[in-house]
Amino acid sequence: MSVKPDNGKPSAGPITPSRRDLANAIRVLSMDAVQKANSGHPGMPMGMADIAEVLWNDYLKHNPANPRWFDRDRFMLSNGHGAMLHYSLLHLTGYALPMEQIKQFRQLHSMTPGHPEYGHTPGVEVTTGPLGQGIANGVGMAIAERALAAQFNKPGFDIVHHYTYVFLGDGCLMEGISHEACSLAGTLGLGKLIAFYDDNGISIDGAVKGWFTDDTPKRFEAYGWHVIPRVDGHNAEAVKRAIETARKISDQPSLICCQTIIGWGAPNKQGTEEAHGAALGEKECALVREKLGWRYPPFVIPPEIYDRWDANAKGAQAEQAWNKKFAEYKSKYPDAAAEFERRTSGKLPNDWEPYAQSFIAQVNAKAETIASRKASQNTLNGFGPKLPELLGGSADLTGSNLTSWSGSKGLSLSKDNPGGNYIYYGVREFGMSAMMTGIARHGGFIPYGGTFLTFSDYARNAVRMAGLMKQRVLFVYTHDSIGLGEDGPTHQSIEHLASLRLIPNVSVWRPCDAVESAAAWKAAIERTDGPSCLVFSRQNLAHQTRNAAQIAAIARGGYVLSGTPVDPQAIIIATGSEVGIAMQAQKLLAGKGKQVRVVSMPNTRVFDAQDPAYRESVLPAAVTKRVAVEAGVTDFWRKYVGLNGKVVGIDTFGESAPAAAVFKHFGFTDENIVKTVEAIL
Repeated sequence: MSVKPDNGKPSAGPITPSRRDLANAIRVLSMDAVQKANSGHPGMPMGMADIAEVLWNDYLKHNPANPRWFDRDRFMLSNGHGAMLHYSLLHLTGYALPMEQIKQFRQLHSMTPGHPEYGHTPGVEVTTGPLGQGIANGVGMAIAERALAAQFNKPGFDIVHHYTYVFLGDGCLMEGISHEACSLAGTLGLGKLIAFYDDNGISIDGAVKGWFTDDTPKRFEAYGWHVIPRVDGHNAEAVKRAIETARKISDQPSLICCQTIIGWGAPNKQGTEEAHGAALGEKECALVREKLGWRYPPFVIPPEIYDRWDANAKGAQAEQAWNKKFAEYKSKYPDAAAEFERRTSGKLPNDWEPYAQSFIAQVNAKAETIASRKASQNTLNGFGPKLPELLGGSADLTGSNLTSWSGSKGLSLSKDNPGGNYIYYGVREFGMSAMMTGIARHGGFIPYGGTFLTFSDYARNAVRMAGLMKQRVLFVYTHDSIGLGEDGPTHQSIEHLASLRLIPNVSVWRPCDAVESAAAWKAAIERTDGPSCLVFSRQNLAHQTRNAAQIAAIARGGYVLSGTPVDPQAIIIATGSEVGIAMQAQKLLAGKGKQVRVVSMPNTRVFDAQDPAYRESVLPAAVTKRVAVEAGVTDFWRKYVGLNGKVVGIDTFGESAPAAAVFKHFGFTDENIVKTVEAIL
């Protein structure tokens, strides 16, 4: 069915548009949208238009009427500043992205924001813009495709069989995350990952030869990629041959190095930085039309161009063929089909809730004094058999993060073992975090991956992007404080908890014992609208006694752990390893006749989201004498204790010494907390 133009009656045009005519539709739409907004990047869309035309018209498996069809190919624009390339493709091929939205590029509340945003524009797979993260997301998607195929495909039933295509530019390759992700992709032999390098030699500052002279083909060959160098990115047949070749390689990811001219078609600005990040100007836009032979005014596309671009019929046919195959699969393998449908919908097993609650009750009954990182591993051993969708890993710290469990099966050599459920990411915290977001976006898995909390600094922007995309990604951070001890201030986290808590939509759990650790894992697994950070200790933490109501209240982020139910004289708020110290201080204060409440607050964001009545029951406004205790920066806690309250925390870097000595040095002792509480009473 032809897509009807929604932009007025166009002038008569050619009956059978050429490939170049189709690509030129991308060029003029991108150019005109940027010009109307007087903001954006016209050069990359104009330079990559010919490549995009071949990929989307000849190879990309997708259905504009159903952007979420599971076995679609995944397309990512890692060089996300060229967003108008993607929007033009979506509009032209028939997605629910009308011309009116193209005209509203970069405007408030439009469907065409300045960089592609997942969940905002139909057909956009991931949010891109921070360069290099799109290719890392793509590696994650390719990992998920292969792992899911290994788990569910049967002879004659390749129900998981799609490619991951990524466009990337010089900036993506200059960013270090591209090394982290692409190195691992080569090791894993991800044959259905095909990346297109837009080798135009230009970035914002000008010709990149002054600061980027890497031999990119050799670099990727060294990673173990299949590389196709020196492809003319403006020659459709050359691009087509390269794609055909790449799709035949099953045991290596492919990089197609496309030599292009940025701003192709702009007589005075093509090939220069002037075409990169600013509107071309009305005069140059007119010259582009003249050079391209494009006779139509801005935002007018002739019906014959729409007809050639329209992907609805082909997409519907592809999805229908898959649906037929899946129906046969379901008839022959009903249990596997039901599990596939459950996992790809993101639902947990029907008996998950009672199963998890029973496990937490067992943990409570054991009353163990153990490090919360070990409690985390015990929880994985408890939850893992129930959740085959867990896809774990660690950035070269498995033995320290304790992120493996008895059912973990590594896929570090997944050419031979594609069905594994544990990824040895190597020392790649940033890459790991972005790859996990790609895995989550692909579907079928709940990814988790570990490193030391202090190294969340390396990964912070990927954590932020997971929050922006609202993805169920579980970041496991251990060695959470000065309790790390002898490794000293380089490894001791001080500002990291507060920093992570400030990222919108990121949920940070810092449990105080094994029970809270299990409850935190449960909450993170159940959360479907954003990422969670699970923060665990290296040192042993004492079990805290609770009743059933208190165990249930852990999920509310903060609760009364101990103390008089009404009219306490003061409140101590603590998290993690400091809760045990607060409980000791409470006993000492009780011996002095002071009635003090201890509030454990493992998750401040979740607590803040509770209803006012519950928050008042935990932190009554009438009780203004408050002390917060956490081995981190103090400013974050002022909203809970007020300007007249006290915070036992750390506003300097740590020290290198045994943990007990460092805790005492910084005042994390029951005696100092008692002194602090007495000072405000």
